[in-house]
Amino acid sequence: MTLTVDRGADRATPPDPAKPGSPPDAGFGKAPRGGRIRRDIEGLRAVATFLVLPYHAGLMLFPGGFVGVDVFFVISGFVITGQLLKEVERDGKVSLLGFYARRAKRLLPASAVVLVATAAMTYLWVPRIKWDVIGGDILSSSLYFVNWRLADRSVDYLAEDVTPSPVQHYWSLAVEEQFYFLWPLLLLAVVLIAARTGIRRNVVLLAGLAAIAVPSLLWSAHQVAVQPERSYFDTSVRIWEFAIGAFVAILIARLDRMPQWLGVGLAWTGLVMVLLAGRLYSTDMTWPGPPALLPTVGAGLIIAGGTAAGRAGPVLLLGNRVMMFFGYLTYSLYLWHWPLLIVAREHFDGISVPVGMGIVVFSIIPAWLTYHLVENPIRGSERLRDSRMALSVGANATLVGAAAGLVLVALFAQASTTSAVVGNARGAAVLSDHPASDAAGRPVAQVTGGITPDPLSAPKDVPDLYAQGCQAAVESAEPVSCSYGDKAADTTIAVVGDSKAAQWVPAFQLLAKQHDWHVVTYTKSACPFVTIETSMNGDVYQTCREWTDNVMAKLTGPGHPDVVVTVGQRSEGVVGGSDGDLELSGDAMQQALVDTWGELDRAGVKVISLADTPQTFMDVYACVDEHSDDLTACTYDRDRGIAASGAPTQEAAAKKADVPFIDLTDFICPTSTCAPVIGNVLVYRQGSHITKTYIETLAPRLDSALERAGVSS
Repeated sequence: MTLTVDRGADRATPPDPAKPGSPPDAGFGKAPRGGRIRRDIEGLRAVATFLVLPYHAGLMLFPGGFVGVDVFFVISGFVITGQLLKEVERDGKVSLLGFYARRAKRLLPASAVVLVATAAMTYLWVPRIKWDVIGGDILSSSLYFVNWRLADRSVDYLAEDVTPSPVQHYWSLAVEEQFYFLWPLLLLAVVLIAARTGIRRNVVLLAGLAAIAVPSLLWSAHQVAVQPERSYFDTSVRIWEFAIGAFVAILIARLDRMPQWLGVGLAWTGLVMVLLAGRLYSTDMTWPGPPALLPTVGAGLIIAGGTAAGRAGPVLLLGNRVMMFFGYLTYSLYLWHWPLLIVAREHFDGISVPVGMGIVVFSIIPAWLTYHLVENPIRGSERLRDSRMALSVGANATLVGAAAGLVLVALFAQASTTSAVVGNARGAAVLSDHPASDAAGRPVAQVTGGITPDPLSAPKDVPDLYAQGCQAAVESAEPVSCSYGDKAADTTIAVVGDSKAAQWVPAFQLLAKQHDWHVVTYTKSACPFVTIETSMNGDVYQTCREWTDNVMAKLTGPGHPDVVVTVGQRSEGVVGGSDGDLELSGDAMQQALVDTWGELDRAGVKVISLADTPQTFMDVYACVDEHSDDLTACTYDRDRGIAASGAPTQEAAAKKADVPFIDLTDFICPTSTCAPVIGNVLVYRQGSHITKTYIETLAPRLDSALERAGVSS
C-alpha cells in the first residue's frame, strides 16, 4: 500500500459527510464503509440542533443544551475518520488536497455568506462602540481561529464589558476546522506505521487513538479546574470528543454485525444519555471535562448500535421526515441563528424568550435559502470537482469574510477620531472645593469642545500598568508589581488591591514626580487585598487569598513601604458553603479588613483606605456615544451606585480600625444624579472603572487628601 498525496482532480467517489447539514445525495450521513444513508445520524444532528438553538434563545427546557455542540464533535470524528479509512481501503492512499478541497467548498462559502451578512447587520443595528471587537471577531472567524481569540478574551479583565459576539458560535466551527486540518495527517501517520511494521492497521489505529484521546481527556479535566473560562474554547481539551466518533468509525464493520438486541440496547441507551445531559446539566458546571462523557459517549453509542438495531433502534424516532429536514439544515441553521439573536439583543437592548424562539424559527428561512442557493449548487458543481478550483473557491470565500470584518474595523477607526478641543479636557479641575453646589458637576444634555477620551476609545484609556504586565492574572497567585519614581526616595507608597486600586495608579504616578515619592503597585484582577476567601462566578476565588498572603509577606518584610493605600470592590467574604452555593458575609469582610490592616500596622506600615468608586449599572461610554446630543440619558443614581460598591464596607472597617478613609466620590459624582462627562472628560471607561484621563485630573484632590491623612509631601 502506497500512502501518497494525490494532487490530481477528485476521483468520482461519493462526497463524505463533512459537516452538519449536507443532504443524502452528497453522501452526508452515509456509513463510513457502506453506501446507505444513516437516518439515525441525520436525526441525531437534529436532536443536537434542538438542544442548542432553544438554549441559545433562552428557553431552559434543556438547560444543558450546550451539549449539542459536543454531540456534533462526535459525529464529525465518526464521519471524517470513516471517509478517510474508506479512501485508504479503496485507493491505497489519501488525497490530502482532495480532502481539504471538499471541506473548503462545502463549508467556507456558506460561512462567508453569514459573516458578510453579520457585518452588514452589525453596521445597521449594533452600536458602533462594538464594531471594532465584532470586526476582529469576524476576521478571526473567517480564518477559523476565533476560538483562541475568545479564549484570550475570557481571561482578559479589561474585556469585562464585552458582550457576546454575533459570531461567537464560530468557535466550535474553528475547533472543527482545526480538527479537519490535523486529523488526516495524524491518521496517515498511523496507517504508515502499520504498513511499515506489519501490525494490523486497526490495532495501530486504536492504539494511536488512545494515545491521543486519553491525554486529551486528562488535560480537559485539568484545564477546566484551573482555567475554566479559557478551556471552554481550547481545541486540545476537545480532541477526545472527536476521538469517540473516530473509535466507532474504526470498529464500525464489527459493530454493525452485533446482535440486534445489543444494538437496540446500546443505541437507545445512548439517546437517553444525550437527552439526560441536556436536561440535567446547566451552565453552573465547568465544561467540557469528565461530565462531557455522558453526552459524547451517548452519541457514540447511538452511532455504534444504530445499524445493528435497525428499525427497532432510535431511528424509529430520529429517521422521520421532520428530523431529516432539520438534520440536512443543521449547518446553515447553526450559522444563522446566533447572529440574528445577538443583533436583535443589541439593537433592542435585550429580547424576551418568546421573541428569541421566534428568531430561531425565523432563522430557518435564511438557512433554507443558503442551503439551496449556496451549499448545494457549489457542492454539486461539476467544475468544482477539480481540487484546485474547489480550494480557490474556499480561499476566495475566506477572503470575502475577512474583508467584511476588516471593513467594520476600518469604519470604527474612522468613527473614533476624536474631535475634542485641546485644553478643554480639564475634568475634575473644573470643580470647586464644594462640588455638590457647583454647576460644573451637574448633568447637562450637551457639551461643547468635545469629549476626552473619545467614547469609542474609552475602554483603552487605562493605566500603564496593564500594558506593562503589572497586574496579576486571575489564575496566578504570584505578586507582580510596577515601580514609579525614585527608588531611593524618602517615602515609598504601595498601591494594593484589585482593579479599583489599579485605576488610581495614574494619579499616583503624577504625584510621585511632584513629590519625589517612590510608588509600587500590587494589584490582581477582581481580588481585594484582604485575608479572607472571596468569590468569583459563584466559586471560591482560590488564587486570591494565596496572592494576598504572598503580597502581605512583601509588605511586612524587609524594605517594606512606608504607606499602603488599598482599594477593593468586594463587600462580602466567604464564610461557608461549597462551590456554587457559597455563604457570604459583609460583617466577615469588614472584620477581615480590620485584621489585614492591623497586620500591616504592627509591621510599621501606615494604612490608608481609598473608597471604591460608585457602580454605574451601564456602559457609560457606549451610552455617551449613542446619546451625544442628550447626555442626560447616560446619568445614574449616586446613592444606588455607592451602595453597590465596596465603599460602605471599607468605610465601616476604617472607622473600626482607626484607619484614614479617603472618599473622593464628591469629585466623581458631585450631585444625586451623576453626570457622565465633567469638564469635557468622560468619567467612566467601563461599568465601574474611571478613565485614566479623569483619574489624572483627580491627582490634586488625592494629593490634598493624602496630606490630611498624614502622608508628607
